[in-house]
Amino acid sequence: MLKRVEVVAAIIRDGDRILATQRGYGPWKDSWEFPGGKVEAGEAPEAALAREIREELDASVGIGKLLHTVEWDYPEFHLSMRCYMCTLEKEALHLMEHEASRWLSREQLHDVDWLPADEELLPLIEAELLEK
Repeated sequence: MLKRVEVVAAIIRDGDRILATQRGYGPWKDSWEFPGGKVEAGEAPEAALAREIREELDASVGIGKLLHTVEWDYPEFHLSMRCYMCTLEKEALHLMEHEASRWLSREQLHDVDWLPADEELLPLIEAELLEK
């Protein structure tokens, strides 16, 4: 049985755009993902997400609804990723761990090479972006 890894991800929306970040390390280096990370033992998912965004982007987010929980088997582990719609509380963000970031419109969502688990979210995000 695969080891289970619990993570959270922020789908950060600014109007009609979504933030994508590019990994700068590990076996999936250069792939694109939604920022976030592991939930520590005893930590609430929302608290983990706020902490991870501070660590990765030096930013604060308003955490909205749970959009979806992705269950994905990578070769080494099973990923359970809770994905929340979020907004930046201030415009500025600084990449602490990622190589790059891009704001993508609904039409641009498929322009980057997403991690497999993150790619599953694209139809749901496209639907969110159609709502005002």
